[in-house]
Amino acid sequence: MTPPEFLAALRAERGYRQQLVHVEQIPPREARYGRLARPLHPTLAGALKTLGIDHLFTHQSEAISHALAGEDLIVATGTASGKTLCFNAPVLDAVARDRGARALYLYPTKALAQDQLRTLGEFQSAWSSRPRFGFGAYDGDTPAAQRTALRQSAQIVLTNPDMLSIGILPNHRLWQMFFRGLRYVVVDEAHAYRGVFGSQVACVLRRLLRICSHYDNRPQFVLCSATIANPVEHARNLTGRAMRVVDDDGSPRSARWFAIWNPPVADSRLNIRRGTTGEAAGLFAALARTGLRSIVFANSRRSAERILAEAREQLKLTAPGLAGKIRAYRAGYLPEARREIERGLFDGDLLGVTATNALELGIDVGDLDATVLAGYPGTAASLWQQAGRAGRGTGDALTVLIAGDDPLNQYFARNPAALFARPVEHALTDPDNPYILEKHLPAAAQEVPLSSADEGLFGPGFVDAMVRLENTGTLEYHNERWQYHGSRYPAQEINLRSASHKMVKLVLENDPKRVVEEIDAQSALHRAHTGAIYLHQADAYLVTRLDTQAGIAIVRPVAAAYYTEPRTVSQTYIVRSHASRPIASTRAYFGTVRVSEHLIGYRRRQQFRETTLVDVDLDYPPQTYETRAIWWDIPAAAATALQAASRNLHGSLHAVEHLCTSLLPLFAMCDRHDIAGVTALTHPDTGKPQVFLYDTVPGGIGISESGFALLEKLWQAALDTVTRCACRDGCPACIQSPDCGSGNDPLDKAGARLLLTHLLRARPGGETKAA
Repeated sequence: MTPPEFLAALRAERGYRQQLVHVEQIPPREARYGRLARPLHPTLAGALKTLGIDHLFTHQSEAISHALAGEDLIVATGTASGKTLCFNAPVLDAVARDRGARALYLYPTKALAQDQLRTLGEFQSAWSSRPRFGFGAYDGDTPAAQRTALRQSAQIVLTNPDMLSIGILPNHRLWQMFFRGLRYVVVDEAHAYRGVFGSQVACVLRRLLRICSHYDNRPQFVLCSATIANPVEHARNLTGRAMRVVDDDGSPRSARWFAIWNPPVADSRLNIRRGTTGEAAGLFAALARTGLRSIVFANSRRSAERILAEAREQLKLTAPGLAGKIRAYRAGYLPEARREIERGLFDGDLLGVTATNALELGIDVGDLDATVLAGYPGTAASLWQQAGRAGRGTGDALTVLIAGDDPLNQYFARNPAALFARPVEHALTDPDNPYILEKHLPAAAQEVPLSSADEGLFGPGFVDAMVRLENTGTLEYHNERWQYHGSRYPAQEINLRSASHKMVKLVLENDPKRVVEEIDAQSALHRAHTGAIYLHQADAYLVTRLDTQAGIAIVRPVAAAYYTEPRTVSQTYIVRSHASRPIASTRAYFGTVRVSEHLIGYRRRQQFRETTLVDVDLDYPPQTYETRAIWWDIPAAAATALQAASRNLHGSLHAVEHLCTSLLPLFAMCDRHDIAGVTALTHPDTGKPQVFLYDTVPGGIGISESGFALLEKLWQAALDTVTRCACRDGCPACIQSPDCGSGNDPLDKAGARLLLTHLLRARPGGETKAA
């Protein structure tokens, strides 16, 4: 069944309620081929021929030629464009010419490294020279004996940033031969290294370069990324080096139909739509019944499991033999189970899986016919990555985006042209963040003592971070070098996927030695406070006690018919303004703020009905940190108009804050929880009503700065959303936020529309200037 036939069948079903609001046809593309600037080593050339690779796409030939010429580069092309060959070819050419040459492959997940082992195994089988090259994965699952062999003899080592930081760099003396011969550092899926994770990986790569320099070596970088707006800048931020970009994608592409599916309204009074979970389960079952192989992407582990369970129930009634042909796939499964599911997809034994973004990256799962996205995944880059998991062969492909009941998703449902016309976002990292540097500089000093020359490698934040580390006694200065004299490896204290210095272990009440999960302390206050219902692998746990000082939360399994929402009070204090600019009749600012977040309690909400059962008070101390923010003044005319229309000023400001924090991911590659907002009727530093949007990462990672440059577009998107929403007083699709610490009170939809209209009334004028 073709994608148009499947969509026509959906429209003909009895329960169809006009969910298909838009279908975009993306035409196919022919392949374009190129030639190498110089021939590959005969052994590698023969292996390519044996594997059936007779031609190189234009981007492959360009990337390989530049790599063979000794250039650092980033390849930024689409999903399934053959980026792997862009680094495998130059690496294997080096190995064929020099048995002492080494390469380090860095992947964001263990699964991706395991997937690459299959590709390297195919090359090894086709390798005519003897002895064949050695390779292997070095991660937490690698046995001790195999680790020793990899250190001593492998030409290619595959690992992840976590193992590189904790297991390899602190023990570099065991890796001397490897680091002396290291020719290539390959960073695959480079677009995944953004935000906190990317900023920390940038520090790890700088630590790697220091160790290579210690062994008189300067390896070459080859980065591969999905399409992003700033590949050269992103590569430079990650590695500290200038990069050549290869982004002219010469790979072929099959035709694609991209449908937007908006669930029908289930409660017309509250303007609440049916959930994405049920809609995704119905589509998943329908695809399986027609024999179309698919992946359904969910935004959480729990949603992935629920979609699978509901789809199986539907198939048991309509096609019982197919219920066992669909599975779930997510990070919580054991490696053996994930490998089994990957093989099932690759070999065609499975018709489909539900998955989190664990399958978004480049794991090869064979030819699929369709992808279903249960909600916008947060960025255009992720959207096209997930869509690209189907149509990797010659057949046409289908993608269905199910719009969630929130402003961002409903914006795209009402403005489908904006989804397909908008460019992919910038990948944001901040390796100079002093909060992050304070964690990595002790690790760097333990590996090789630091000197003032390292400022050029680690950037402007180096000096401030070193001053604090020296004042706290973490580092000591001797003979023009800073040394670490602690008894433990400081790298062991670093969690690359969190900016927090402290971690909290969730342990079982009746078995304190069993750790359910580990999260950072900042998140724990909101997700694992005393009385919280914590979800882990779809199981619910009641947190009976949180002790952030001890780093422990005590939990016990429960069958709760409710969930919990934290109640918080937040405040910002302006530390300094870095820039300001006039916009219409007001002025916007970008600067450093001190954020105080105070958890004052939580509410229990009934599952599915969303009714508040009880509010519970808590008494945790406020958490404070400095970060970057944007804020703006309220025009006098707007305040006057709100008063004349009898609108609530606080509710209007609060609603605009919710709209802006929900829609800022349209313009910055960030997760919704990487940003937050706060409203002040009379701000203590300005004496004026104000809205603040700030990075939730201490020190900031560039999100608010991006918003400052595009503030007019953000306001316009907010105005479009609130104007076109059909609700009367506000709903989850416009001004209500599930993350609001004050329970979405007060909110004024009409006031928000009036305020945004005044903010955009005149054309912007003037230039951004230093304050």
